[in-house]
Amino acid sequence: MPDAGSDLNRFAQFALFALLASASTGAHAQVRDAQVYYDAQGNRVIVDAVTGEVVSIEPAEPPQPRYQRERRPRQWQDDSVYDDPELEQYERRRYERAYPDDGYRQYPDELYPDEQQAPRQQPRVVERTPLPEPSEPKAIQQAPANSGDSVIDLGKAPATNPTIQSAIKEDVAGLQVLLDRVGASPGVIDGRFGSNVDRALENYRALTGQPLKSTDTIKIKEQLSATGGDAIIDYMITAEDAAGPFVASVPEDYSEKAKLDRLGYTSVPEMLAERFHMDEKFLRSLNPDANFNRAGTIIRVTNIGKNVTKPVARIIADKGNKQVRAYGEDGKLVVAYPATIGSAETPSPTGTHTISRVVTDPGYTYNPKVNFKQGQNDKVLNIPPGPNGPVGNVWIALDKPTYGVHGTPEPSKIGKTESHGCVRLTNWDAMELAKLVKPGVTVEFVE
Repeated sequence: MPDAGSDLNRFAQFALFALLASASTGAHAQVRDAQVYYDAQGNRVIVDAVTGEVVSIEPAEPPQPRYQRERRPRQWQDDSVYDDPELEQYERRRYERAYPDDGYRQYPDELYPDEQQAPRQQPRVVERTPLPEPSEPKAIQQAPANSGDSVIDLGKAPATNPTIQSAIKEDVAGLQVLLDRVGASPGVIDGRFGSNVDRALENYRALTGQPLKSTDTIKIKEQLSATGGDAIIDYMITAEDAAGPFVASVPEDYSEKAKLDRLGYTSVPEMLAERFHMDEKFLRSLNPDANFNRAGTIIRVTNIGKNVTKPVARIIADKGNKQVRAYGEDGKLVVAYPATIGSAETPSPTGTHTISRVVTDPGYTYNPKVNFKQGQNDKVLNIPPGPNGPVGNVWIALDKPTYGVHGTPEPSKIGKTESHGCVRLTNWDAMELAKLVKPGVTVEFVE
């Protein structure tokens, strides 16, 4: 073991070296101040603090194994250098340990008796049963049903939030209500975008002189407020609503239709949906828990506007765009409706024709030799009137026999299917148009 004089001599050398290094560093700092940064690659960038120029770039050191990192020399600290065995021995002797007396025997230089002399606890053996075989994943049951938690099926994708879907549909319905109020009918109000809504937006501009975007919710709300208020309001079902009368069902076969007294509505929701220009499914979705058969039930319905009253002088039946546009004496557009106009099998008329008469709540005479053949029916049949009849609740006859403008028992299909040659509108649009025209008004069919 080296003596104390040798240790002090070595320590003095290290202390002197540290002092010189510190002085050198301080002198350099007085010459130029520098700032150190690390770029995205880990390089050490030294920048002149005065001029902002890059003085040097030191590449990042690659990561070293743990055993190499442990062997790296320590830095200067408190005017001493560590990692020197002799110096460490000196430091240990320089400062006496002052451990508290905890009653245990102290051993010099951390030397302990042979571990074999100390008592050892015998290892204990723990036996376990085999784990069960893995089974198919099951739904996770979180808590009792009354806690509000639900069963999570890991095999299914999360469903779309029904609240968000309902809000989106109501926003679209608000746009449809606005279009309906100004006379640019979107057909059934169902909370869905489609070709009928797109064409109605074009007609809105022609009617009002203002463009309207389906995404401009602020303007839509402003116009709703200016034309009648909220798009959806509360309505209380009356005793008359619940009383009907209603039919149990409407048969498809014309011979079965002919046996009925009237082709009326089949339910309160169907009747109210037509009254408020709505798709029946949309009405039900707005009121999922409503009892439509009970008077006094409060339901949510669309807040449609009043019918147009300006007389119509001429009508254009646009086959290509599937719509009817009606104009006044001044040449300005009065109303526009989505329409189903003819088909390849039974095309609609061509050219210009005139209205000969208008009939509300009409019956229908089926003649397979003159019109089309329905099913196996080869005889003339008199179909009773009603909103679910073949021509709906209105017949606007043209001067060309068997052709006219009329309603429909299936309003949700207007503008999306074909007809037997006539011009088919929703029942409410056909009824509005019937009050605006008179015999002699022209109907021009364009491609």
